Amino acid sequence: MTERRSDRAGTWRRAVSLIEKIPTLNDEEVTNLLANARRLQTEGDEKQQARATELIAPLEEAAAERRAARLAAAQAKRAARRPKKHAA
Repeated sequence: MTERRSDRAGTWRRAVSLIEKIPTLNDEEVTNLLANARRLQTEGDEKQQARATELIAPLEEAAAERRAARLAAAQAKRAARRPKKHAA
């Protein structure tokens, strides 16, 4: 659900949902938001639980993609450091 809001200059802009912001978040922000969503899913009021439930799947997907990218980068870095075997 997005709304239109006015900024300080009086310009109307569409409010961006958290799901739309996920690609712009850094890894730590995604992890923290996911932890908060999981907490609110069990401890929040009904409205918080509903919003948290909406966020969990996209956040888990983003966290998994980022984790896979970090692992691939680490593997590539290790492979680049390995001495190359020469045929005898």
